[in-house]
Amino acid sequence: MTPRHQPRPASRWRRLNIVAAIAVVVASGMVVISAVFLVPHTSTMDSAPDPTDLAGNAVQFDGPGPNPSASATPSGTGRFQSPSVDLDVPLGSLDVVDNELEPPGFTSAYWVRNLGVAPSDGADGTVFVVMHSLRNGGQAPGNALIDVDNGRARISTGASIVVDDVLYKVVNTETVDKTQISHDQSVWADTPGRLVVITCLQRPDGSPSTDNMVIEAMRG
Repeated sequence: MTPRHQPRPASRWRRLNIVAAIAVVVASGMVVISAVFLVPHTSTMDSAPDPTDLAGNAVQFDGPGPNPSASATPSGTGRFQSPSVDLDVPLGSLDVVDNELEPPGFTSAYWVRNLGVAPSDGADGTVFVVMHSLRNGGQAPGNALIDVDNGRARISTGASIVVDDVLYKVVNTETVDKTQISHDQSVWADTPGRLVVITCLQRPDGSPSTDNMVIEAMRG
């Protein structure tokens, strides 16, 4: 798909190059985090709907978008809340399909249905949640969780995260190189009462992300 640019006067989003934070690819039994490239373009209410970020900025995939079958419920299955960073967004759900797992939108968090356990079963295993963050001014759920300038998590140890009305407390945050995360067994461990949230750690210079931010929490 060829990106489209339609200039809009006085738009602070004009000519931004936005890169979505997370696409999870499962291959050979391992999970790999990679990037999906996006560019924004303006749209009108009469045009075909396009993905938008939390600020309402329309974005468009540079290349094929997510497989619709991989994301049957993009929102509406609950809420993902992190009060300390003022994050409160819909909690969708998605599957690994054809060895790929890609969040379909930029305003929701998504728990992974066929990796770990469902939020309702969180006492028995790890709930995995993925979400986009955006670079160069984009606003997606993951942006609230990362401190781009300092290259670390914005959410602190001890902070609360609520997933579908279940309370967790952050116990650890770490930056993991995207080329290494598939081999990090500590990330993918299925542990009772555990939550793992993954988004991309964006870079201060606006260049493509090379690291993932992994936030680990335990049921409170």
